[in-house]
Amino acid sequence: MPTPAPDATTRPAPTADPADPAADVSAARPARTPRPAVLLSVIALCTAVTAANIYLAAPLLSLIAEDFGATPSAAGWIASIAQLGYAIGLLVFAPLGDTADRRRLVGALSTVAGVALVAAAFAPGLPALAAAVLVACAATVVPQLLVPLVAERAPADRRGRHVAAVVSGLFTGIVAARVLGSLAGQAYGWRAVFLGGAALTVAVGLLTAVMLPAETRPRGRSNPLRNIAGLPKLLASSADLRAACLRQGGLFGAWSALWTTLALLLTADAPFHLSTGTAGLFGLFGLVSTAVAPISGGLIDRFGAHRVVTSGYVLAAASLPLFWLGGRQLWALCAGAVLIHAGLMAAQVANQTRALGATSKPAAANTAYVVAAFFGGSIASALAGPAFDHWGWNGVCAIAAAWTVIGWVGGALGGRTARA
Repeated sequence: MPTPAPDATTRPAPTADPADPAADVSAARPARTPRPAVLLSVIALCTAVTAANIYLAAPLLSLIAEDFGATPSAAGWIASIAQLGYAIGLLVFAPLGDTADRRRLVGALSTVAGVALVAAAFAPGLPALAAAVLVACAATVVPQLLVPLVAERAPADRRGRHVAAVVSGLFTGIVAARVLGSLAGQAYGWRAVFLGGAALTVAVGLLTAVMLPAETRPRGRSNPLRNIAGLPKLLASSADLRAACLRQGGLFGAWSALWTTLALLLTADAPFHLSTGTAGLFGLFGLVSTAVAPISGGLIDRFGAHRVVTSGYVLAAASLPLFWLGGRQLWALCAGAVLIHAGLMAAQVANQTRALGATSKPAAANTAYVVAAFFGGSIASALAGPAFDHWGWNGVCAIAAAWTVIGWVGGALGGRTARA
């Protein structure tokens, strides 16, 4: 895939090993920034902690429903609101990464997210909880400010590996939200989980803001409405970007439909009747994503993004019959979870690498890409709760299958002129 040359105004002169993803990030202030490996570790940790906020509610839905005297499907809307809030935050804040000081953005957004999570912990009912979660997730877009920061300074032939390193942190946070959140929720209540998330978000977010290098590019004012209005034109100008957005929107929607309602299946009276903590351990299968990310990055650099995306879709499609069978057999759920996480991560790294290299505005392109993914995910998860109520697990699997087909066909049509 042809990659445009990086903007000279946004990239400091390299003074360190170009093979190191964090070396380019810290090159602007070599005397005042920490070692590259330390900085990259902090970026990955911040990505993990902030991404976890989007999924804090998912493993706690049964506890939330019980506390408020609501049905599980009514509480299930909280998971959809979280993804919707994240998509809104991406539209408003993520494009600022091309023009604003990212250190100030990271610090401010982390603080707002932390305050909103505290409000969620003390919410008196579902409407108040939904509002607090919406604000918290709109402010928790820090990962999508950090991914372009690393990618735009990476050598073109290593961009896939560098993106994979940060995306690994993102999916590690998703796993931690499900596993640790469910265990802590069962032991201390769901409100304590939100308070813990608030403390971690503020602490790690401010630490990252302090450690990020100074910006060397000229900064300017950015109008959020103008940024949003410019996204359709950006999408129209790049077939690669359109294909990446549509493909990932479909695949992430399939994953969201299954993963949002999985806790409801596992904790229902039949057939499994697991506790919230035990069901949360199922999230450990998400560690497959962390293992697949670096492998995917190397394969992208060697074989191109299109082949890796295709492989990811094949794995995800193969998982769907297993998830359907998993409505009655636990082993099939386990096998399906391994395949869909491997497929989702391979496609995620490939599609995001493709999107970041598709235009001369990586932050705006990344915004369009992630908004498309979470828009697809929020719609699918919103439909999954009612489908589970009316048709059971079979209905959820049907939604996942439909989203997989829509994503693949839409990507083929929308990116018809794209080249891998």
